[in-house]
Amino acid sequence: MGNKDLELLISLQDIDLMIEEAEEVEKLGFSITGCSELKIAREELAEKINKPLLYRYERLRGKLKRAIVPVKNDICLGCFLRQPTSVCAQGREGLDLFTCENCGRMLYWLD
Repeated sequence: MGNKDLELLISLQDIDLMIEEAEEVEKLGFSITGCSELKIAREELAEKINKPLLYRYERLRGKLKRAIVPVKNDICLGCFLRQPTSVCAQGREGLDLFTCENCGRMLYWLD
């Protein structure tokens, strides 16, 4: 997996969170504009992500609010568990997508 796939996944998650927040505000009785544009942008972005990776993301999103989270100082910022040294060394290279052994979220490393 390259950095492009990672960037697409993070962007998709951001759009999903914006759509979710807009729908919650609409439930409170406020009118929100732009929600349909967000959904269209989400569909276009999802088409650019390879299907197995998108399926994995969607499955995680069904269980967790954030399916992909950063790792800072070797700690998953989803469950706050320290990641194994071997995983962190490989994860910093950014060539592959890793999963937190505790919470199952997809991980990416912050510099």
